[in-house]
Amino acid sequence: MESYKREFIQFLEGAGVLKFGDFTAKSGRKIPYFINAGDIKTGDQIAKLGEFYAKSYLEKVGNKRCVLYGPAYKGISIAVAASIGLSKCGLDVPFFFNRKEEMDHGEGGVFVGYLPNEGEEIVIVEDVITAGTAIRESMATLSSLKGTKVAATFVMVDRKEKGKTDKSAMAEVGEEFGFPVYSVVDVYDIIEYLEEDPKNAENVERIKKYLEVNGAKA
Repeated sequence: MESYKREFIQFLEGAGVLKFGDFTAKSGRKIPYFINAGDIKTGDQIAKLGEFYAKSYLEKVGNKRCVLYGPAYKGISIAVAASIGLSKCGLDVPFFFNRKEEMDHGEGGVFVGYLPNEGEEIVIVEDVITAGTAIRESMATLSSLKGTKVAATFVMVDRKEKGKTDKSAMAEVGEEFGFPVYSVVDVYDIIEYLEEDPKNAENVERIKKYLEVNGAKA
């Protein structure tokens, strides 16, 4: 495993973002592990997360200036952190996020922050994709921005789960909307990391059994 992947998984575990147990995903699936960006609670932690997203962005998108979009609520802090991380690398990009409910007073509208102009490209930053539900919601929200397009989506972890078909949810989202979905690590990287310590045997077994049923076939 590449060193940065191990470093990232260690960071997720140390920050309490990566948890093991019994959880219910937004898709409704019962899952044996959970990735929750909402458990990042300190300045150092969110800064570190932003550095990982910035590194991934520069590796996949390069120095192209896109607009970062963080879906409410967890995506908000990710978008802010990623924009700071990119700024430290010499790339100043704008960011924005949505409200859960549209305001009818003050500045109004559903978006907060930079409002993309016609012709600009947007990069969605999320924590994870399980069945693609959250990304489809984001695309519906962003559809009101005429003349813009989503260039890519970045997530922490590719869960390698099937979506509506036997293909992975990330692959389905990419095919459906015509943009790539990138992740820093995937669930098999997590399994490989866990297998290095025998005390993780039970969690490894539960994740593998879950993937036998819900794992993508392609």
